[in-house]
Amino acid sequence: MTNVTNLNRFRKSRVRSEKQKQAKENRVRFGRSKQEKMIGKARQTKADSHLDAHKLEKDDE
Repeated sequence: MTNVTNLNRFRKSRVRSEKQKQAKENRVRFGRSKQEKMIGKARQTKADSHLDAHKLEKDDE
């Protein structure tokens, strides 16, 4: 005798595996490592402080 296959379970598992595949591709395409995030934050902080150091302040007195 053959085994009964639950089609809903099969469909859900197929959809789940497709979502996992898409998520993996997105992590590779858009993700950044922790080190890259820290470097970017440090560069932004340095650029902000450099810009603030070169601002001309107007005295209203």
